[in-house]
Amino acid sequence: MIIKKETEDLEKLINKKKSLEGSINYLLILLVTLFSLNSLAQETSYIKGNEYILKDVSVSGLKNFNEQTVITYTGLKEGQKIRIPGEQISAIISKLWKLDLFSDINFYLINVQDGEASIQIDIKELPTLSEFKITGLKKSKIETIVSETELKKGKKITENFIKTTKNYIVNKYKKDGFLNTKVSINILPDSSEVNFSKMLIKVDLGERVKINQINFTGNEITKSSKLKKKMKKTKTKLFGRFWKKSKFIEKEYKEDLTSILDFYKEKGYRDARIITDSVITDNNNITINIDLQEGNKYYFGDISFLGNSVYSDAQLSRALGLFKGDTYNGVLLKKRISDNTKPDGEDLSNLYQNNGYLFSNINPVEVSVENDTINFEIRVVEGKPAYFNKITVVGNTRTNDHVIYRELRTKPGNIYSKSQIVRTVRELGQMGFFDPEQISPDFKNVDPNAGTVDIEYGLVEKGASQVELQGGYGGGGFIGTLGLSFNNFSVRGLKDKSAYKPLPMGDGQALSLRLQANRFYNTASFSFSEPWLGGRQPVSFSTSISRTKQYRYDYFTGQANKNQFFEITGAQIGLAKKLRVPDDYFQLSQSIGYQYYNLSNYYTGLFTFGDGKSNNIFYQVILARDNTFVNPVFPLGGSQFAISAKLSLPYSLFNNIDYDDLENQAEYQNEDGDPDQAKIDQEKFKWLEFYKVKFNGTWYTRLVDKFVLKTHAEFGFLGAYNNKRGIIPFDRFYLGGDGMSQYAMDGRETVALRGYTNQSLSSQDGSTIYNKFSLELRYPITLKPSASIFALTFLESGNGYDSFREFNPFNAKRSAGLGIRIFMPAFGLLGIDFGYGFDSQFAGDLNAHGWETHFVIGQNF
Repeated sequence: MIIKKETEDLEKLINKKKSLEGSINYLLILLVTLFSLNSLAQETSYIKGNEYILKDVSVSGLKNFNEQTVITYTGLKEGQKIRIPGEQISAIISKLWKLDLFSDINFYLINVQDGEASIQIDIKELPTLSEFKITGLKKSKIETIVSETELKKGKKITENFIKTTKNYIVNKYKKDGFLNTKVSINILPDSSEVNFSKMLIKVDLGERVKINQINFTGNEITKSSKLKKKMKKTKTKLFGRFWKKSKFIEKEYKEDLTSILDFYKEKGYRDARIITDSVITDNNNITINIDLQEGNKYYFGDISFLGNSVYSDAQLSRALGLFKGDTYNGVLLKKRISDNTKPDGEDLSNLYQNNGYLFSNINPVEVSVENDTINFEIRVVEGKPAYFNKITVVGNTRTNDHVIYRELRTKPGNIYSKSQIVRTVRELGQMGFFDPEQISPDFKNVDPNAGTVDIEYGLVEKGASQVELQGGYGGGGFIGTLGLSFNNFSVRGLKDKSAYKPLPMGDGQALSLRLQANRFYNTASFSFSEPWLGGRQPVSFSTSISRTKQYRYDYFTGQANKNQFFEITGAQIGLAKKLRVPDDYFQLSQSIGYQYYNLSNYYTGLFTFGDGKSNNIFYQVILARDNTFVNPVFPLGGSQFAISAKLSLPYSLFNNIDYDDLENQAEYQNEDGDPDQAKIDQEKFKWLEFYKVKFNGTWYTRLVDKFVLKTHAEFGFLGAYNNKRGIIPFDRFYLGGDGMSQYAMDGRETVALRGYTNQSLSSQDGSTIYNKFSLELRYPITLKPSASIFALTFLESGNGYDSFREFNPFNAKRSAGLGIRIFMPAFGLLGIDFGYGFDSQFAGDLNAHGWETHFVIGQNF
């Protein structure tokens, strides 16, 4: 029998329970009181704090849980000794509360007799969420809330869960300017299931609250309009401004207040401060009032150094770049000491850390102020040099360790260098095997006494292989394409049957195969590269073979004429080596190649002969420099330059053929004795003699946040050693459009220029010289490993010319537009551009060409 006794003390405790429900402290008080009250009614006295033999344990109030399950979880067993009250009871209560399954837990002592005690546990279960409904929001916004919160069926409905859900929704929409958002959550019992409840969430966003005015007072030196511009994220309403909304977000507002003070510090007003600021809301409009005190303008005085022995005062002064008489700039001083925004910044901290002094500490201290001049003392604690101790890599599930370790610039035993850590992160990102946004160098076991530090590079693998399998219509018929690229291939694993997933991977080699065909042409290519030939030096070996065959289109039948074809077979082998001079971002690539051109009854007007053969043996050299930042898909900074030359042998110097006199020789004349131009050109181009020079440069500049300006320029020229032989009809430039080959497999080189149709800015025979310039503003939508997406706008200009005499870089075709790029590891780069051509494609036409749509597959502008 449960003993009940009404007392005033118990009533007070029950009233107190209403405000302290769920509190373990209250339960302990209630436990002691109940034990005391019950003991008064027992025939045998209960002595507080004594040990008793547990006779029986029961549980009441259960709806979904099994009684024995709860008893087992408490650990209470019949026959065990238990102190009442005691630490064991307190631990059980705490253990049950941590389950987050109950709204109330009470222990009752129901019988004490002959040293034995019986306990009843009264539990009130939390209801389970059976379903929920959100009203007041669009479907897409509801889906976002569901994905970002714990709203799901089966969730226990606790007070904390209700409060957390409500706060999330309120705070989420405050960030979008809905400062008056109201959220009500009602819990309704679900009669269809025991102890289940429904949750109804009503959201009332109200009107969006916008900033109407920002008022400054106390600013005598700087205009209010200029101060408003320094508030990058807090803006007033302005018609036509879509890139920045006039919503009020408190966190961003506080950051903008700091930006105002930083602006004053940059101008020398060290003592500038904000006396008061207020945010007033009225009828969904916000007025911000900021009262400033600007103070006086200061200048740098004497700047001395203390504690430096590794570098002289003169060396540190040059690196600091601030001198006596300069306007005081607190923000710049902080950056010159240690610029946290640039891991590779040219500041004093990096000067020390790049030369081993990991434990150095540099602090600027104002030692005196004389009128408007501030004297500084730069106090340096150099510490002892540090060395790399243990270098490890984690997270590489496919790429073999040796492929990663050979790229590391940080070696055990080498003196510590922060710049080498930054460079290592770049090299790992440029490999293309790991998510560049998640490469993290973690410092382990930093020991100032021993002067050692361990570095662990955390990596996240991403897909390194790409599959291209597509069918489409173009070039006069159905086109089938199969492309396989394995960018982390392993030749060594070919003997291991278990490594075929589908092919052996992990050694950093690249293997690609591409087949494409329709009824008018077919092409096949194979390439392989090893980035570390021999495994000891970064010398890259590459080889490729290809074969293309294109048939003549028969205008009468609409079919391919198999008796008229143009065939190119080629092979190339090359070596590339990373250089150390002028710096180690340079690479020198050299290759030799051979191409065999076979024309059989292929008269199209493109070549002066339709029957014949040409041979092309060439040497190609490329000097390139690439110091772009970590992510090769979306670089935030750096540049790329390349200058290349493709050269054939100067056959006319030693073949003893007078090309001016060919038309007078009988073998190059027709039956009537007239010169046969086809035979003459066949002789001229039997062995191709030419030189081809190209240059391109790309700069990436981070403007603000992740807005990146890409500036690009390129130039190409195809020339002849001997003008009597003329410029070869192959290997010419075709400018305009998306830059893809457009199914013309005649050895041409296509150059993209958006806003115009494909290859329309060059003559029918192709250009021998061209130039192109572009500006592209980019912003990333997402840079996740599964898919990197960024939007862009562009301005471009360029043109193709038939000879150097016609070349005029100011006679250009201009265009502008916008587009989007999607990079998925399995499929490569995909995109679409909409370009508007401001000029005509044809001479004499004064009308703008207009809009063109360009699809991008597997390339980048």
